[in-house]
Amino acid sequence: MSKITGIKKEKTRQRRINVLLDGKPALGLLPETALKENLKVGQELGESALEDLAKADLHQRCYNSAARFLSYRPRSESEMRQRLARHGYDTDTIEKTLGRYREIGLVDDASFARFWVENRNTFRPRSKRLAKMELKKKGLQTDIIEEAVNDIDEKENAYRAALSRSRRLTGLEYKEFRLKLGQYLGRRGFNYGIIKEITDRVWKELRKK
Repeated sequence: MSKITGIKKEKTRQRRINVLLDGKPALGLLPETALKENLKVGQELGESALEDLAKADLHQRCYNSAARFLSYRPRSESEMRQRLARHGYDTDTIEKTLGRYREIGLVDDASFARFWVENRNTFRPRSKRLAKMELKKKGLQTDIIEEAVNDIDEKENAYRAALSRSRRLTGLEYKEFRLKLGQYLGRRGFNYGIIKEITDRVWKELRKK
Protein backbone atom coordinates (compact mmCIF):
# COMPACT_ATOMS: atom_id res chain seq x y z
CA MET A 1 0.00 0.00 0.00
CA SER A 2 1.12 3.57 -0.67
CA LYS A 3 -0.01 6.68 1.16
CA ILE A 4 -0.95 9.99 -0.49
CA THR A 5 1.37 12.57 1.04
CA GLY A 6 0.54 15.49 -1.20
CA ILE A 7 -1.82 16.73 -3.93
CA LYS A 8 -0.42 19.72 -5.83
CA LYS A 9 -1.01 21.59 -9.06
CA GLU A 10 1.73 21.18 -11.63
CA LYS A 11 3.63 24.44 -12.07
CA THR A 12 3.98 24.11 -15.85
CA ARG A 13 0.56 22.56 -16.59
CA GLN A 14 -2.31 24.10 -14.67
CA ARG A 15 -4.72 21.43 -15.89
CA ARG A 16 -2.82 18.64 -14.14
CA ILE A 17 -2.59 17.57 -10.52
CA ASN A 18 0.48 15.89 -9.06
CA VAL A 19 -0.29 13.14 -6.56
CA LEU A 20 2.62 12.34 -4.25
CA LEU A 21 2.82 8.83 -2.83
CA ASP A 22 5.11 8.32 0.15
CA GLY A 23 6.70 11.68 -0.54
CA LYS A 24 7.42 11.10 -4.24
CA PRO A 25 5.56 12.28 -7.38
CA ALA A 26 3.65 9.25 -8.61
CA LEU A 27 0.56 10.29 -10.58
CA GLY A 28 -0.40 13.13 -12.88
CA LEU A 29 -4.17 13.53 -12.97
CA LEU A 30 -6.77 15.93 -14.27
CA PRO A 31 -8.38 18.03 -11.50
CA GLU A 32 -11.76 16.49 -12.42
CA THR A 33 -10.40 13.00 -11.81
CA ALA A 34 -8.91 13.90 -8.44
CA LEU A 35 -12.21 15.53 -7.44
CA LYS A 36 -14.43 12.66 -8.62
CA GLU A 37 -12.26 10.08 -6.91
CA ASN A 38 -12.28 12.18 -3.73
CA LEU A 39 -8.51 11.87 -3.24
CA LYS A 40 -7.19 13.09 0.09
CA VAL A 41 -3.83 13.39 1.79
CA GLY A 42 -3.34 10.43 4.09
CA GLN A 43 -5.41 8.10 1.92
CA GLU A 44 -3.83 4.72 1.23
CA LEU A 45 -3.90 3.22 -2.24
CA GLY A 46 -3.12 -0.29 -3.37
CA GLU A 47 -1.92 -1.38 -6.81
CA SER A 48 -5.43 -2.01 -8.13
CA ALA A 49 -6.62 1.40 -6.88
CA LEU A 50 -3.73 3.09 -8.71
CA GLU A 51 -4.65 1.25 -11.91
CA ASP A 52 -8.27 2.32 -11.52
CA LEU A 53 -7.17 5.93 -11.05
CA ALA A 54 -5.09 5.84 -14.22
CA LYS A 55 -8.03 4.34 -16.15
CA ALA A 56 -10.47 6.92 -14.74
CA ASP A 57 -8.11 9.71 -15.76
CA LEU A 58 -7.79 8.29 -19.27
CA HIS A 59 -11.58 8.22 -19.62
CA GLN A 60 -11.83 11.79 -18.35
CA ARG A 61 -9.19 13.00 -20.80
CA CYS A 62 -11.03 11.28 -23.64
CA TYR A 63 -14.31 12.83 -22.48
CA ASN A 64 -12.71 16.28 -22.40
CA SER A 65 -11.22 15.82 -25.88
CA ALA A 66 -14.66 14.88 -27.19
CA ALA A 67 -16.18 17.96 -25.54
CA ARG A 68 -13.69 20.23 -27.30
CA PHE A 69 -14.43 18.57 -30.65
CA LEU A 70 -18.19 18.95 -30.12
CA SER A 71 -17.85 22.60 -29.10
CA TYR A 72 -17.39 23.69 -32.73
CA ARG A 73 -20.47 21.94 -34.15
CA PRO A 74 -22.43 18.68 -33.80
CA ARG A 75 -20.58 15.56 -34.97
CA SER A 76 -21.49 12.10 -36.18
CA GLU A 77 -20.40 9.07 -34.17
CA SER A 78 -18.01 8.11 -36.95
CA GLU A 79 -16.36 11.55 -36.87
CA MET A 80 -15.99 11.28 -33.11
CA ARG A 81 -14.41 7.84 -33.29
CA GLN A 82 -11.92 8.90 -35.93
CA ARG A 83 -10.95 12.09 -34.12
CA LEU A 84 -10.48 10.41 -30.74
CA ALA A 85 -8.54 7.53 -32.30
CA ARG A 86 -6.17 10.05 -33.90
CA HIS A 87 -5.57 11.42 -30.42
CA GLY A 88 -4.41 7.97 -29.35
CA TYR A 89 -7.38 6.72 -27.34
CA ASP A 90 -8.13 2.99 -27.44
CA THR A 91 -11.40 1.55 -28.72
CA ASP A 92 -12.81 0.67 -25.29
CA THR A 93 -12.20 4.18 -23.94
CA ILE A 94 -13.70 5.77 -27.04
CA GLU A 95 -16.85 3.63 -26.91
CA LYS A 96 -17.39 4.39 -23.23
CA THR A 97 -16.99 8.09 -23.93
CA LEU A 98 -19.46 7.98 -26.82
CA GLY A 99 -21.88 6.08 -24.61
CA ARG A 100 -21.80 8.89 -22.07
CA TYR A 101 -22.46 11.48 -24.76
CA ARG A 102 -25.28 9.43 -26.27
CA GLU A 103 -26.95 9.29 -22.86
CA ILE A 104 -27.08 13.08 -22.64
CA GLY A 105 -28.07 13.49 -26.29
CA LEU A 106 -24.93 15.24 -27.54
CA VAL A 107 -24.00 12.41 -29.90
CA ASP A 108 -26.97 11.38 -32.01
CA ASP A 109 -26.57 10.53 -35.69
CA ALA A 110 -30.20 11.27 -36.57
CA SER A 111 -30.02 14.73 -34.96
CA PHE A 112 -26.65 15.33 -36.61
CA ALA A 113 -28.06 14.43 -40.04
CA ARG A 114 -30.95 16.87 -39.60
CA PHE A 115 -28.55 19.59 -38.48
CA TRP A 116 -26.29 19.01 -41.46
CA VAL A 117 -29.11 19.13 -43.99
CA GLU A 118 -30.72 22.22 -42.42
CA ASN A 119 -27.36 23.99 -42.32
CA ARG A 120 -26.66 23.17 -45.96
CA ASN A 121 -30.18 24.16 -47.05
CA THR A 122 -29.76 27.52 -45.35
CA PHE A 123 -26.22 28.47 -46.29
CA ARG A 124 -25.12 26.26 -49.19
CA PRO A 125 -28.16 24.76 -50.95
CA ARG A 126 -27.49 21.53 -52.81
CA SER A 127 -29.18 18.48 -54.30
CA LYS A 128 -30.36 15.40 -52.46
CA ARG A 129 -27.68 13.38 -54.22
CA LEU A 130 -24.85 15.57 -52.98
CA ALA A 131 -26.34 15.80 -49.49
CA LYS A 132 -26.49 11.99 -49.36
CA MET A 133 -22.86 11.73 -50.44
CA GLU A 134 -21.76 14.15 -47.73
CA LEU A 135 -23.68 12.33 -45.02
CA LYS A 136 -22.33 8.99 -46.18
CA LYS A 137 -18.80 10.36 -45.79
CA LYS A 138 -19.74 11.26 -42.22
CA GLY A 139 -20.33 7.56 -41.57
CA LEU A 140 -24.12 7.68 -41.22
CA GLN A 141 -26.38 4.71 -41.89
CA THR A 142 -28.52 4.66 -45.03
CA ASP A 143 -31.88 4.83 -43.24
CA ILE A 144 -30.78 7.90 -41.25
CA ILE A 145 -29.53 9.58 -44.42
CA GLU A 146 -32.73 8.88 -46.35
CA GLU A 147 -34.89 10.31 -43.59
CA ALA A 148 -32.73 13.44 -43.29
CA VAL A 149 -32.81 14.28 -47.01
CA ASN A 150 -36.44 13.28 -47.57
CA ASP A 151 -37.81 16.82 -47.35
CA ILE A 152 -35.17 18.54 -49.48
CA ASP A 153 -36.88 20.58 -52.21
CA GLU A 154 -34.33 20.35 -55.03
CA LYS A 155 -35.90 23.00 -57.24
CA GLU A 156 -36.10 25.45 -54.36
CA ASN A 157 -32.51 24.74 -53.36
CA ALA A 158 -31.32 25.11 -56.94
CA TYR A 159 -33.21 28.39 -57.30
CA ARG A 160 -31.74 29.89 -54.13
CA ALA A 161 -28.25 28.72 -55.07
CA ALA A 162 -28.67 30.18 -58.57
CA LEU A 163 -29.91 33.53 -57.26
CA SER A 164 -26.90 33.84 -55.00
CA ARG A 165 -24.45 32.94 -57.74
CA SER A 166 -26.12 35.07 -60.41
CA ARG A 167 -24.93 38.25 -58.67
CA ARG A 168 -21.45 37.43 -59.93
CA LEU A 169 -22.66 36.84 -63.48
CA THR A 170 -24.44 40.08 -64.26
CA GLY A 171 -23.49 41.59 -67.60
CA LEU A 172 -22.83 38.26 -69.31
CA GLU A 173 -24.51 37.21 -72.52
CA TYR A 174 -27.07 34.42 -72.21
CA LYS A 175 -24.81 31.67 -73.56
CA GLU A 176 -21.99 32.36 -71.13
CA PHE A 177 -24.42 33.04 -68.27
CA ARG A 178 -26.11 29.68 -68.85
CA LEU A 179 -22.76 27.88 -69.07
CA LYS A 180 -21.26 29.35 -65.89
CA LEU A 181 -24.42 29.10 -63.82
CA GLY A 182 -25.04 25.59 -65.11
CA GLN A 183 -21.55 24.49 -64.13
CA TYR A 184 -22.04 25.95 -60.67
CA LEU A 185 -25.35 24.17 -60.14
CA GLY A 186 -23.81 20.97 -61.48
CA ARG A 187 -21.15 21.14 -58.79
CA ARG A 188 -23.98 21.37 -56.27
CA GLY A 189 -25.26 18.04 -57.56
CA PHE A 190 -28.35 19.14 -59.50
CA ASN A 191 -29.39 17.22 -62.62
CA TYR A 192 -29.62 18.61 -66.14
CA GLY A 193 -33.39 19.11 -66.11
CA ILE A 194 -33.37 21.20 -62.94
CA ILE A 195 -30.29 23.15 -64.07
CA LYS A 196 -31.92 24.10 -67.39
CA GLU A 197 -35.23 25.08 -65.77
CA ILE A 198 -33.66 27.17 -63.00
CA THR A 199 -31.06 28.79 -65.23
CA ASP A 200 -33.73 29.97 -67.66
CA ARG A 201 -35.93 31.16 -64.78
CA VAL A 202 -33.20 33.22 -63.18
CA TRP A 203 -32.10 34.66 -66.53
CA LYS A 204 -35.66 35.85 -67.27
CA GLU A 205 -36.05 37.33 -63.80
CA LEU A 206 -32.79 39.26 -64.12
CA ARG A 207 -33.86 40.67 -67.51
CA LYS A 208 -37.05 42.07 -65.94
CA LYS A 209 -35.14 44.16 -63.39
